[in-house]
Amino acid sequence: MPRGGKKGHKGRGKQFSNPEEIDRQMKAQRELEENPGAEKESSAESEEESSSDEDSEFKRRNGVEGLIEIENPNRVSQKNKKVTEIDENAPKELSRREREEIEKQKSKERYMKLHQEGKTDQAKADLARLAIIKKQREDAAKKRDDIRKAEKEAEDAKGKR
Repeated sequence: MPRGGKKGHKGRGKQFSNPEEIDRQMKAQRELEENPGAEKESSAESEEESSSDEDSEFKRRNGVEGLIEIENPNRVSQKNKKVTEIDENAPKELSRREREEIEKQKSKERYMKLHQEGKTDQAKADLARLAIIKKQREDAAKKRDDIRKAEKEAEDAKGKR
């Protein structure tokens, strides 16, 4: 029975890349990333190699792939900075969460300051409530004093009899 059942096999067989070719491409990529100026020097010396490589790459690619150079936008190449390039005095970029946390702390400190000065609505309500409680306590203290005085006068009146 043929591959793919009764209908027959459709599609191509799998093609695998040559490991030496992959190693060569990766090595060339690393050299380009490390020494961008070295490409100009090496290109002048090895024009014969590059032309034969381009021909083989063009033959290997089918259709439009050979004409259009496609680069993966998701691939991020590491660009290492030298110690001399790093600026310690430059302002550090904060993440969104860090900025929001700092803003939250500042607004909380501002609110507490206004609250202590009695300028917020909540502080005004608290002060009004405290004033009412103070007045109630003063009235209760006066009543207690009046009751004690009345009791003393009653005891004095009993003692005089």
